[in-house]
Amino acid sequence: MLADPTADPHKPLIAFHLEDGKSFRVGEEVPIEFTVVNAKLKANGGEFRVRYIVDDDDMQWLDSADSFYLAGWIPGKHTIRIELIGPDGWPYKNGNANIVTKEITVTPN
Repeated sequence: MLADPTADPHKPLIAFHLEDGKSFRVGEEVPIEFTVVNAKLKANGGEFRVRYIVDDDDMQWLDSADSFYLAGWIPGKHTIRIELIGPDGWPYKNGNANIVTKEITVTPN
């Protein structure tokens, strides 16, 4: 699970389960699945949150680790960034593991 060798596996971590560079077609939904370990999200009585940003759009907040899908893509390259946010409102520092950016490509049908 640890993509970052500088991360401590005993501290809060987020893992983003999307293959970097994956291709999708216009009209396909992109699955957003992630795992949070060693931390409780707000929906479970904890103090951590997850935020995600697609390209340079507004940030979105998640309080649970439920999977979801993003749709409405236009052709081209896109970035999806997921961050584990600590109780202080900042990304939780654990090596470089808790800010994860993946790039996808959307191709015409």
